[in-house]
Order: sequence, then C-alpha cells, then structure tokens
Amino acid sequence: MKKLLLAVSTVALLGLSAQAYSNEDIKVGRKIYDRAFGRGCGTCHDISSNPQLISLIKSGQLTKASFVKTVKEGKNGMPSITNGPTSIMNIGPVKKAGYSEDQAIDALWNYLNQ
Repeated sequence: MKKLLLAVSTVALLGLSAQAYSNEDIKVGRKIYDRAFGRGCGTCHDISSNPQLISLIKSGQLTKASFVKTVKEGKNGMPSITNGPTSIMNIGPVKKAGYSEDQAIDALWNYLNQ
C-alpha cells in the first residue's frame, strides 16, 4: 500500500511539474509571438494574405521541423528571427527564463500549437 501511494504521489508530482513548465513555456511563447520584431509575429501572420501559423500547425500542414527551419533561416519576406536586435533572444521573458535559442523556438511552437 505504501509503495502504491508513493508511486501515485510521484506520478502526480511529475505531472504538476510538467504542467508548471508547460505554462511557463506557453507564456514565453506568447510573449515571443506578441513582441518579435518589436511588433509581433501576428502583424504579418494574422493577415489573411499571409500564412496563418496557428491553422497550419493545427491542421498538420506545417511540421515542427519546417517551422524551426523557417524561424531560424527566414523565408520569402520573413527574415530570420534568431539574430540581431529584434531577435527572439532579446525579448525580456526569453532572457528572464534563461532559454536557449531552441527552447525559445519550442516555446513559440508550443504556444501556437496549444
């Protein structure tokens, strides 16, 4: 009985820890979406003539690998957002969280994919 109780509490604690990280990740991802380039990703991606990130991700038309590549390298009129003064790495919540470039891109992906 004690072993079962310990196992259940451990699983519950791990679940709560993952939830807390996930919430922080979503929060940072939202800040990236709202602040990238000083005006936010939605400035372009919420306009009907441009790729609609959320619907493309949720429909499976945009894979994570393709998303990461585009964020890192840019594409068409979209510059890379990982370098320079407007990079995602210079956004306050990314710095405060101590995220690496890959963690910041993951946070953005997780926010868009929620």
